[in-house]
Amino acid sequence: MSETRRGASRVQEPPLSAERAGRFPRRWMERVLPVVIVRRLRDRRVRIPLYAAAGLLLAGAAWIAVTGLLARNELLAAQRSLEALRRQHPATAAATPTTPTATAQDAVRSAAGHAARAHRLTTGPAWFPAAHLPVLGGPVRTVRGIAEASDRLTHDVLSPMARTVAELDSTGTDDGRHLDLSALRRVAPLLEQASRSASGVRADVDDLPHGTWLPATDRARTELARQLDRFTPLTHDAAAAARLLPSMLGAEGPRRYLAVFENTAEARGTGGLPGAFAVLRADRGRLSFEYFGNDIELSKAYADIDLGADFDGLYGPGAPTRTWVNSNMSPHFPYAARIWAAAWQRHSGETVDGAFGLDPGAVSGLLAASGPARLRDGSVVAAHNIVDLSERASYALQPDFQRRKAYFLEMARAVAFRLLGAATDPPRRTALFSALHRQLGEGRIKAWSAHSTEQRELLGRSFGGALPEGSAPLAGLVVNNAAGTKLDYYLDRQLVWAPGRCFDGQREVTVTVRLTNRAPVRGLPPYVVQRVDAPRYDTRPGDNRLLVSYYASAEATLSGATLDGRPTQVSHGAERGHPVFTLDVELPAHGTRTLVLHLLERPGDRSPIVLRQPLVHPLRATVLPNGPCVG
Repeated sequence: MSETRRGASRVQEPPLSAERAGRFPRRWMERVLPVVIVRRLRDRRVRIPLYAAAGLLLAGAAWIAVTGLLARNELLAAQRSLEALRRQHPATAAATPTTPTATAQDAVRSAAGHAARAHRLTTGPAWFPAAHLPVLGGPVRTVRGIAEASDRLTHDVLSPMARTVAELDSTGTDDGRHLDLSALRRVAPLLEQASRSASGVRADVDDLPHGTWLPATDRARTELARQLDRFTPLTHDAAAAARLLPSMLGAEGPRRYLAVFENTAEARGTGGLPGAFAVLRADRGRLSFEYFGNDIELSKAYADIDLGADFDGLYGPGAPTRTWVNSNMSPHFPYAARIWAAAWQRHSGETVDGAFGLDPGAVSGLLAASGPARLRDGSVVAAHNIVDLSERASYALQPDFQRRKAYFLEMARAVAFRLLGAATDPPRRTALFSALHRQLGEGRIKAWSAHSTEQRELLGRSFGGALPEGSAPLAGLVVNNAAGTKLDYYLDRQLVWAPGRCFDGQREVTVTVRLTNRAPVRGLPPYVVQRVDAPRYDTRPGDNRLLVSYYASAEATLSGATLDGRPTQVSHGAERGHPVFTLDVELPAHGTRTLVLHLLERPGDRSPIVLRQPLVHPLRATVLPNGPCVG
């Protein structure tokens, strides 16, 4: 009962009087704050400015929140515009030749407008001081930086590149059969500036905070950096092309090039076995083919050149300078190109100014833009069937060796003239050049120049086909067919690079290579499965044999290797400063072999460059995170 009375007493207690209500906050402030501050706060002249300051802070925070949300929407709209541009397909562009350039310019203008509004929304008296607050200002600075970078990207990089494409697309010549090199020279400064701006934007994004208290802004910065990592090299390539193409296309006099078609059904270091070839002439932008031939014609031609002791040590048994079909065993394309040029000179007495290598995958991408080619029998060679036709079906359709070689030559001639026609046809030219750039970037088209100034430029580009040189970490899987089969059409490759612990100034690295032969055990033409290596052990139709080479980072050493879980011995060599470990592997039909290499490499926080040998099926590569050594 007493508890009830006490509770009732509490419930019925009268409210605080005005005097007590005034004393309560003062007593609380006196406990928490110094007396001087409390007295100041009682002063109305002090309270009003403080309240005003607090109001300004709240208003600034609200302003940043609202404008930040609006800026986010603008950036998403800009991203959608650019995504629509990226999704444009060459085949669509070729079907509607007047649309691509106009659509690209509209998309870039739209993205630029959205990015500019996002930049304006994130500037001003509220954003600047907030971005410089310790700790709390990290996300604000990141958002401001993303908006500014997007604005610069669209205005200083994408807009001039779109204008460049429009200008090149609108120029032409009286006969319409050659490229306007003067227009290319006019746009070169624009592309140079766009390339420099892209590098500057990428550097500024990298300077933004990498880890803040707001994960969403960190993810946005990471995604923008990833997109710039893909895009910036493209601007460098475009600027390099503007510098190189006028001279390479004969602005100062006629040029001749050897174009070699590589058959990736039989693997070689640069891609596939060198088969059909053509001599391409360029004279003041006018392109023409002077000659077509095949590998049989050059089977006895050789190149009297010295590529060094390392090259001989690795590839000497295959005699690449004296055997045309083994001339590109090294993944370093300039070696193959020099051999091709020297062999052609010995065979024909003619010098060439450079060489190109391309495979059916590259031709497929180009035919998607140019449209199909037709053979004399009315059959069509198009983007969707050229890989299968040239690397699988033709061996069944043309079982006779001589007729098949003639068929390949006719196919090469028809495709070459189809692409040449598209290159000199203004409505299709933009789509074709876009497709060409993609194939160059993927390494399916490689270029070498006999002129030293041009070649130095090419070495730094993806389409130079150079094996990286120097201290940059490398993970390179390269296979060469050692059986003489055409079974690499069915080859799957997987590479996993995994860094481990550190000790004594070295890092453990485990490289796992899985090779799978998906060739059927029956039904393949004899020429596809024939074994010219004459093995001393029993084989079945569909079994294959590969020389498997791993190109490691400079100064790497091998501490052990296993094949299918059993210890194995590998041979050691070197190329362009990189250790090379090679193993002869028999790969049965429907079989998988697993090679594991245990390496010791110099520690570093950079991920390795993955060497991607272009074959029918792309390499599946996994590179695990490589952080700084702590042990």
